[in-house]
Amino acid sequence: MDYKLEICANSVLSCVEAQKGGAYRVELCAGIPEGGTTPSYGDIAMARELLNKTKLNVIIRPRGGDFLYSELEHQIMLKDIEICRKLGVDGVVIGCLTPEGDVDMRRCQELVEAAGEMDVTFHRAFDMCRDPFKAMEDIISLGCKIILTSGQQPKAEQGISLLKQLIKRANERIVIMPGSGVNAQNIAKIAQETGATQLHLSARQSIESQMIYRNPNLKMGGTNVVINEYEQNITSAEKVKNTLNILNS
Repeated sequence: MDYKLEICANSVLSCVEAQKGGAYRVELCAGIPEGGTTPSYGDIAMARELLNKTKLNVIIRPRGGDFLYSELEHQIMLKDIEICRKLGVDGVVIGCLTPEGDVDMRRCQELVEAAGEMDVTFHRAFDMCRDPFKAMEDIISLGCKIILTSGQQPKAEQGISLLKQLIKRANERIVIMPGSGVNAQNIAKIAQETGATQLHLSARQSIESQMIYRNPNLKMGGTNVVINEYEQNITSAEKVKNTLNILNS
């Protein structure tokens, strides 16, 4: 089986580590605690310069929260896709929903058309759809190549039943890529039980900050956002390599 790993990369450094580890593709995101938002121009440009073996996808999501977007937000997403095209990105990752929980066909069609020759993945907005089978058919009709999904559960391992059904119904018309909570311990089980050949994970490890002075009275994110500001979570090339070895064995 030809398994492919997509790494959810939270930085350019994570992209580089993913490539070292043998990842097939990265999805470059900012705002990971919010579920991923569009990275900066500088991040996209540097990732494009440094990735030559690993494909570069970029999430197009102007904010955290729901997937019901205003006209202004839609225009921002179109601009971000235009930037990705100019920078030579391989693919973009999109997803817009209607208030009723269906795929917003008009808005998604405009985003797909704006993507041109780039591949299009439909992200985990899919997991917020009221009818996953109707949503899958709608997404196929848009011309998207991949659906990233946890099987409408908090973690992909919990969504194995639906993931298996989706892959069977898709019948190779679109790639169903399990993601969320995928790791070296469960990836073989998820792949075997669902039939998935592309899987999405972060493979990160914590790196301690080198700051010596640390102000104990202040957090930049306020009290509502719980983040350890003196560590970075970076994708590990070793973790990627080990996970790939587990899959292929």
